[in-house]
Amino acid sequence: MKSGLFVLLMFIVLTSCSYGEGGSGMSYTVMRGEFENTLTIDGYVEPLRSTTANCPPYIEGVVGFLVEDGTYVKEGDVVCIVEVAELQTRYDQMKADHEIEQVNLTKSQADLALRYALLEAEVKTNEAETQIARLDSLQLKYAPPNQVKIKELELQQVAIQKNRFEKKLEALEVIRQSEIKKQELKVQQLANRLQTAKDQLDALTVKAPKDGLAVRATSLMTRKKLQIGDPVWHLMPLVNLPEFAGMKVIIRAPEADYKYISTGDSVIFTFDAMPGNLAYGKIRMKSPVGQQHKENSKVKFFDIEASIDSVLTMPDPGYTASCRVLLKQLTDTLIVPQIAVFEEDSIKVVYVKQGKKFDMQQVQIGISSPKEAVIVSGLQGNEKISLIRPSPSSIRKRLRLSTDSTQNKPVNTHSNEII
Repeated sequence: MKSGLFVLLMFIVLTSCSYGEGGSGMSYTVMRGEFENTLTIDGYVEPLRSTTANCPPYIEGVVGFLVEDGTYVKEGDVVCIVEVAELQTRYDQMKADHEIEQVNLTKSQADLALRYALLEAEVKTNEAETQIARLDSLQLKYAPPNQVKIKELELQQVAIQKNRFEKKLEALEVIRQSEIKKQELKVQQLANRLQTAKDQLDALTVKAPKDGLAVRATSLMTRKKLQIGDPVWHLMPLVNLPEFAGMKVIIRAPEADYKYISTGDSVIFTFDAMPGNLAYGKIRMKSPVGQQHKENSKVKFFDIEASIDSVLTMPDPGYTASCRVLLKQLTDTLIVPQIAVFEEDSIKVVYVKQGKKFDMQQVQIGISSPKEAVIVSGLQGNEKISLIRPSPSSIRKRLRLSTDSTQNKPVNTHSNEII
């Protein structure tokens, strides 16, 4: 836009000058020509197709290591390491918790096994005592009734103890299965979480998915190539491995320019790193969602994708490009500078030089650019028009367009009467 203003100023300086009555300034001869409304924006070259190594899912961290641009890598080579301090801390804590629970499980298993073994020993002792009591009862066949009664009571007591021991064994087995299973489940849950954290830690070491030339991706925050220390997050591109069969240009347009650009507009590219190299293409895609220029900034930029359809020498990925977007083009049409068009009583007018005087001529404007306007009606060509509003005393007539815009009707300078 600055270059357009400079051209316009140079145009004004170089145009022929005439001075009419009342101090009217420079003039311009209306001619037919080619109208172009262009917009120049910076962009950068990207491959049409590429394989991307992305940030691991559900991760927020910073770049700790990043392969240099232009490095040839093999499949499986490390291209980026993402650092997430809290993830390592969480993994270490989970590992400690898992080890503690494993120790607790082993201890519980040992304690229950010991209790079960002691209870089994008591059961076996009870069985032995029962057998001895039964043998003694056989020997008391001819013993006094009191002794027989005592032995019978002893047998009943041993049977009661046996029954109690057996129930305790059953209860202990239930307890052992319940408590151990609960602890085993807790240990398994911790193991699963520990494995998930380990997988996340391992995924922080991002490897090349294929052989190729590594190109650092563009940061979504800075809009520059990623650098060590830059923040990255869920599935954000880190490194691209481009295929060099074809290229495209990504244009980052501010909102003020974005609205004027349309899909299908032609683009002419030049490249800072390749003087003299020209490329031609078209606007192929416009992103519907803008991104903040900086954090908490109200300024938004929109990504626009342009094709490279013909080029002298294909540029490499990452090259910056100056993109001249042709918004509108017309051939063989009447064109006047914007500064020669004035607002008068809500209509557009130009001041046509007539000797030392001027006719204020109403005109109908078609498409326009910041520096030029297309005249649809009101002028025929070869008229000399003022680039500066003349003084009221130098205006000879006021000419308005008829309703069909085909005839000029003169109006008295000092009244609204038709002359």
